[in-house]
Amino acid sequence: MMKVVVERRKLIKPLTETPTELRSYKISIIDELNPSMHVIRILYYPFAAAAGKLSIINLEESLARILPLFYPLAGRYIKEKHMVDCNDEGAEFSEAQVDCDLLTVIGGGSTAEQLNHLLPLEIGAADEPTDPMLAVRINKFRCGGVAIGVCASHRISDSASLGIFLMAWADAAAGRDSVVIKPDFNSPEFFPSENLPPLDFGVSRTRDTSVVCERFLFDKNAVSILRDTANPEWTSSAGRPPSRVVVVSTVLTQALLRADRAKYGGVSRASLIAQAINVRERTIPPVSKHAWGTWVSLSYLEHNAKETHKSLEPEEYPGLVRKMRETTIQGVKDCPRILSDKQFGRWVLVDSYFDAAKKASSPDFKVIWITDWSKFGEYELDFGFGKPVWVSLADVPLQDLFILMNTKHNDGIEAWVYLHESDMPFFRHEYEDIVKTMLIADPKIHATN
Repeated sequence: MMKVVVERRKLIKPLTETPTELRSYKISIIDELNPSMHVIRILYYPFAAAAGKLSIINLEESLARILPLFYPLAGRYIKEKHMVDCNDEGAEFSEAQVDCDLLTVIGGGSTAEQLNHLLPLEIGAADEPTDPMLAVRINKFRCGGVAIGVCASHRISDSASLGIFLMAWADAAAGRDSVVIKPDFNSPEFFPSENLPPLDFGVSRTRDTSVVCERFLFDKNAVSILRDTANPEWTSSAGRPPSRVVVVSTVLTQALLRADRAKYGGVSRASLIAQAINVRERTIPPVSKHAWGTWVSLSYLEHNAKETHKSLEPEEYPGLVRKMRETTIQGVKDCPRILSDKQFGRWVLVDSYFDAAKKASSPDFKVIWITDWSKFGEYELDFGFGKPVWVSLADVPLQDLFILMNTKHNDGIEAWVYLHESDMPFFRHEYEDIVKTMLIADPKIHATN
């Protein structure tokens, strides 16, 4: 069992005060719907301290230098007013000592639940007046390796937002001052707050042990086999192979829907597959790639119970790949209308999300949430002591969720699968059966719950 001891904790204030006119940041209606939790990331760097390249002072000072650009992250959320008081109270910065070597963790020796100990906060500890909007922790291992755990409030941040912040912080820490990332905080101007409550996904301030996680690694060869298996469909239609995200998503979806069928005595339920799309730079006029807040739409593939049952046969895999790809393509095609047609934009970003969440609470539906975090460039994040050897998540308290992460060499997918503990044994069995059918030797389950 990995033991983590926090040695020091402090608040890092912005180097310059936030101007009076920016002190109140009213969130957007899209941000309002997010569950009360943090978006997270853990970055692993070998031998950073042993090589004498780790400077805690530099990390603190560089964080203080960029916080004026990311000023809401130094404030506190006032949920009664649906706004951030940008009072410069500060981001939380902590140091901790870990009683094992980094290789023990990145070699698969730690479960997703244990990785939560490398984060500075509980993932669900958000939205109260004393909760920081941003917290980072520098975890120092016996070998000299370092893991940087980061939590950013989902009330104002999505995963792409966190990626923007991490790039800016790494550039500042490494002295790349010629590259200045300036985030845009104007999403509330397009879709203002309507004082709506967050959608209820059952997230609590303390860790929910009934939600478990397993990681599944699809290396370059596995992705190639999945593409080849889908070959009859894509060669005759789109003309190019489906993305690694699509083929991996399809395998995981088939496994979970088959698991759901097995759990309910061989009877399939209606299904809804919701795939997240980053709308930045896809709207007209274009939303900046550095736009802060939640800029995510969802594409939906819905099947009735009979269609769901049929889609689970092995020979239906190519067809399901095609359908999941087409719904995502259509979702991207819809992005240009989001700002030019506000009624349509509200439906895409808000109302359809409400409908999907309602189906997720229905006993007649199985809703699967899929989000692709593989394109945020985290394996390039160099704070002055090299690039990370691994970028991980932890035990996120959301069910029926697949988060797809990049691999170090940018040619595979590491899938983080979050399910209720009663579903995971069914899922594991069905997943292994599918990959054996597709002749993928050793599905490489790198961690268990």
